[in-house]
Amino acid sequence: MSEPLTTPGEGFHPHLHDAAGQPAAPLRTRLHHIRAGALDGDTAQSGGMRRFAAVSGKTVGSEKLWMGQTHVAPSTSSSDHHHGESETAIYVVSGHPEFVFLDDAGPEPEEVRLRTSPGDYIFVPPFVPHREENPDPAEEAVVVIARSTQEAIVVNLPGLYALGAVET
Repeated sequence: MSEPLTTPGEGFHPHLHDAAGQPAAPLRTRLHHIRAGALDGDTAQSGGMRRFAAVSGKTVGSEKLWMGQTHVAPSTSSSDHHHGESETAIYVVSGHPEFVFLDDAGPEPEEVRLRTSPGDYIFVPPFVPHREENPDPAEEAVVVIARSTQEAIVVNLPGLYALGAVET
């Protein structure tokens, strides 16, 4: 037996509805239900991709977490960028996006391309310059992203560089 779907903003406890004459329940005392169609596109962006926030300080009052979706159109690359102090975890929902960074473990920095499939995960450490690419000419790539900061930090860059080549 399944319970009916909640109304957006309703939270876990139905008795927490905002009622006239009663103060609204604080954001941090209830669960939040963010519907797929209610994602917020007003978040930090990079060229070639579109980010949508689901869980953020702005949307639900989170203090230490940002979560949302990124869509990369067919035959498209994002701008080179990093996410500042955020740790970023990525789950591939659809498509075969590629994640590109420079590795300086050898004598010369080398471009590394991580080719992914649905169900794969990627971890991006803080301050690591990278870009997302979708080489598929027909299918959009969609990923779910979780970050260790309440908002989506995006620092767009003029190019990739190996992290060891600069001070952070």
